[in-house]
Parts: sequence; structure tokens; C-alpha cells
Amino acid sequence: MQKRLSKPEVKYSYGPYNKIKDDKQWIRITEGCPHNCPWCYEPQEQKVFDIPKIVKHDIGIMDMNLLCKPNALDILRSLPINNGKKIVYEFLCGIDYRFLTKEIAEEMRKHHFKRVRLAWDWFYKDQMKIRDALKILYSVGYKSEDLILFMICNHPSISYNECIKKLDLCKVWNVKVADCYFDNQTMKSKTFVPIGWTSKQAKDFRSRVRKHNQLVLFKVDPELR
Repeated sequence: MQKRLSKPEVKYSYGPYNKIKDDKQWIRITEGCPHNCPWCYEPQEQKVFDIPKIVKHDIGIMDMNLLCKPNALDILRSLPINNGKKIVYEFLCGIDYRFLTKEIAEEMRKHHFKRVRLAWDWFYKDQMKIRDALKILYSVGYKSEDLILFMICNHPSISYNECIKKLDLCKVWNVKVADCYFDNQTMKSKTFVPIGWTSKQAKDFRSRVRKHNQLVLFKVDPELR
């Protein structure tokens, strides 16, 4: 097991969550993940909370790993699909390919899950498992522009070169990428602190990801238009 980096400035909330602002509602209905990854602050103990009343039509689910729960499929089936208007859901923290099944994907599709983020946190060698998860999502009707692959950046466990290899494969798959910073940093911040990568590597990867996503969305380099 790898030791977590000590990041006391990272704020992380636990327990059930239900917040409404403007046209959006954010909820958390489960907690816990078995993996104990070195960049993640999620506890291993698993908990399931009551689904709050869904009053909006754009719902952000904040659960770190809902799919790892034994009753994940039942939870998805319990989510309302319509409350006078079609409800659209989004897994803000992504989904774990290790627990994705066609049944779960079908339920996600039925419940209008958008911007489906698939976590490719670890290594390039997991490519076949990621590819199989993408195939499941395609089989139920999702398209490449609906999907995003998460990649952990700036952590000592996952090198810049490893992420470059993964990004190159995403060009072949024609799938968008999200470069994720485990410590709440963003490349827009002027106070970015290099931890596992250099600042140059982080900026370079961000630039590559931005261009890659433009090519996936627009099918042509926008600078050539």
C-alpha cells in the first residue's frame, strides 16, 4: 500500500449531501471505496444514505464510487426519471470500470446520465479493461463525445510519461480526457505547486489535453479553420 501525501489544506466533506442552487441540485447518497488509492481521501468503510427528494432536473451525484456498492443497480433504479420534466444526472467524480456492467450502463442510459466520466487513474497497462468498459457504454447507446476519461496528474505514483501514453491511446479511441489534480489544484492557479511532476510537465499535459478534446469535439483542429 502506498502512503498518502499529507495535504491538510484539502477540504473534503463526508456523509449525505443535498444542496440546491439555481437550476442545479447536488447530492451524495453513498460513501466509501475499497481501493484506498494514494491520491484519494475517500474512506474504505461503505455507507448508503437515503436518496433526497429530487426537485431539480439537473442532478450532480457527488459519490466517489457508487458502483462499488453491492446494491448499486438498485440505487440507480430508485432514482426518479421524471418529476414533471426529464431529469438528467451526472456522476461528478466518475465511475469505476471495475464495477461497470451492461445492466448498470443500461440503467445509466435510462436515467439520462450525461458526461459519463470513466476513471483511468492507474497505468497504461490497464488499457484493455478501459477499452472493454468503453465498449459496454457504446453498446447501450453512448457516443464518444458523451464520454470522458479521468487521468490523475501531478502525483508521484503516476508519471507524466504514463499519462502521455494514455493520452495517445485516447486519440485512437477518439475519447475526451480530463486531467485531474488530486489536491484540488488547477492549472489556472498562479500558485500551482509541482508534486509528482514538474510545472512544465503539468502545463504541457494540460495543453495537450485541451487540443485533444477540441479535436474530438470538432473533428478537425480548430486552428486550421
